[in-house]
Order: sequence, then C-alpha cells, then structure tokens
Amino acid sequence: MWIKQVLNQDLTFQHIKIIYPTAPPRPYTPMKGRISTVWFDRFKISNDCPEHLESIDIMCQVLTDLIDDEVRSGIKKNRILVGGFSMGGCMAMHLAYRNHQDVAGVFALSSFLNKASVVYQALQKSDGVLPELFQCHGTADELVLHSWGEETNSMLKSLGVGTKFHSFPGVYHELSRAELEKLQSWIITKLPGELEKQNE
Repeated sequence: MWIKQVLNQDLTFQHIKIIYPTAPPRPYTPMKGRISTVWFDRFKISNDCPEHLESIDIMCQVLTDLIDDEVRSGIKKNRILVGGFSMGGCMAMHLAYRNHQDVAGVFALSSFLNKASVVYQALQKSDGVLPELFQCHGTADELVLHSWGEETNSMLKSLGVGTKFHSFPGVYHELSRAELEKLQSWIITKLPGELEKQNE
C-alpha cells in the first residue's frame, strides 16, 4: 500500500473506518488495450477528449453499492468521505458530485476532470449544498499536469463547490508525506471524533 510506504504506517483514525476499494483489471486504451488495474478506461490521458462514460458509470454503481452497504450498517451519509489518488480521485468526484451530493466531502490527489466532464453538467443542475473538495497536486507531475488539476478546481469552484487546492513543489505523480499529513488533518476536521467535538 502506497500510504504505508510514504507514512511508514497506514492512515488510521480511532473513530473512522477506512475502506480501500481496488480497481478491477480491465483493458486500458492508453496502454494499447493491455490489461491494467484502472478504475475506468480513457480514450487518452488528456483533459481534452470525451470521457469514457460507460466504464465510469459501471464503477460508480459498484462504489454506490459500497456506500449503500455502509449506510445500511448504520453510518450516516454525512459521515462518509470519498476520495482517491489519480483516477481514484477522478472517480470520487464523479461518484460524489453526480450521485452522492450528501456525503461529507471529497478528496482528489493528483487528479483531474476532462474539460467537458458530465460532473460539471450535473453540478449546473444542482441547487443544494455540495460536499467540500480537498485537492492536492505536485507541480512536477508529468503524467497528470498540475494545470489540469488547477483547471478542474476552478471549474468546480465556479459551480459552487467549496474547495481548497494545495500545490506541492517538486512532487511528481506520487503521494508525498506532507500531502498525506495535510489530508489527515482535513479528514479530522470533516469527521471529528467525540474528543475533537468537545474541544471545538
């Protein structure tokens, strides 16, 4: 697990259960159709092409089933955060802003949405309070450009999403300790435990 390698421990909270779903193996067009463990297919790694909605929507349903299981077990939707790294962050934005606008928040690390994303279309029709977005991106990322992350952030902000964009100088397409520590603090502010609530 990447997080363990970066922090030398898992991301853990006494009062929060963490589920790490793994993307399934599937043919991936940017790798000439070879099988890769990815959340969805892309026509190319670019923010300037159509989204592969068929594969995105299938995964949104799989992840919705996970959320529904948690809700059935007694977890309130407003105590659920969704997020991920790279495609996982993109997946989280699709999941929350298209299907689950009542979750507590979304985090997207080194992620982006395509210029004409259906997420933007869904948000144009939304009139409720939207989950806050925590977004991080390395300035040296050569796979998912920092500018794509920034553009995604300003589009979401213009559509009513409360969001912070954190840039990490010199960080490539990877997780950094500073980023994970910032994420950890954000998670605790979004999902305070009993002790944190008393101290507020």
